[in-house]
Amino acid sequence: MTTYDERASQGGAPTRAESGAGADLTTTAERIRGSVESVIEGKPEVVRLALTVLLAEGHLLIEDVPGVGKTMLAKTLARSIDCSVRRIQFTPDLLPSDVTGVSIFDQQRREFEFKPGAIFAQIVIGDEINRASPKTQSALLESMEERQVTIDGQTYELPSPFMVVATQNPVEMEGTYPLPEAQRDRFMARVSIGYPSAEAEFQMLDVHGAASPLDGLRPVAHAHDVLRLIESVRAVHVADSVRRYAVDVVAATRNHPDLRLGASPRATLHLLRAARASAALAGRAYVLPDDLQALAAPVLAHRLLPTAQAQLNRRTAEQVVHDILQRTPVPSSAPPHGRQPGGRQL
Repeated sequence: MTTYDERASQGGAPTRAESGAGADLTTTAERIRGSVESVIEGKPEVVRLALTVLLAEGHLLIEDVPGVGKTMLAKTLARSIDCSVRRIQFTPDLLPSDVTGVSIFDQQRREFEFKPGAIFAQIVIGDEINRASPKTQSALLESMEERQVTIDGQTYELPSPFMVVATQNPVEMEGTYPLPEAQRDRFMARVSIGYPSAEAEFQMLDVHGAASPLDGLRPVAHAHDVLRLIESVRAVHVADSVRRYAVDVVAATRNHPDLRLGASPRATLHLLRAARASAALAGRAYVLPDDLQALAAPVLAHRLLPTAQAQLNRRTAEQVVHDILQRTPVPSSAPPHGRQPGGRQL
């Protein structure tokens, strides 16, 4: 097992200061975070997770009861970045072609012309995604995984960066369909906003009671800035011991007695990518086991299916993930050459 010190002796990973990207990443990320928090007050951990998923090139699923700000979070993140944004309101009569697009015959030119659907944007807001039929939900599968759409044998590339931010109500709510397992597995993380504290709700009435908080919101970063940040995140170093730790945690979900469906290899990739982004936001050029532990529940829990007995015992997927983290041996977290994390933390 390769430790951080062993990896450093072989050349190691540069620190954020050595790479010269830390200040740029931190400054731009702080601007985006500050913009979102100006609207979504009192939920810094939710905002940070959304930013982590964006920089990790993932997709975010926001699940909670109506009225707590799911759509507001998605729209605020989209408006904070100067990029193309499209919104899809998922309803029972929404068709797959409304999402992906359709080829229409042009009578004058005597040929088919492709009309792009709402998925052709850099940030796509899928509002109440589980109110559409599973067939329409599945129209997102190719685009979310391969960042492309295939219509009538022709493949069309999607713009970059590309992120789907979907909201959904709990499946117990009336008029909802459960997301297919393949659909859930393509979301890097799931987050619940929850009710605000009494003080945050009081401030919301004072600040946002007269007008929409989105009215005065302006972009604080460009899509090109986000692409540069993504490149910086890709360069974050992950030691072999930390990779092995990620594999061990995910593998433990596949033979846990309380689960009938564990996490996929895609989940391992998503966990590692999210950990890279989290480390970068913390001002580090390397991933610690702590990054994986903090993200394990948001990244893994929505992919897991508890057994019937676990459901009778009121065991949730999040509880199972925490149980796995407690039982899985943690590798050494010493940074390369004993360096301490640099840069400001978000």
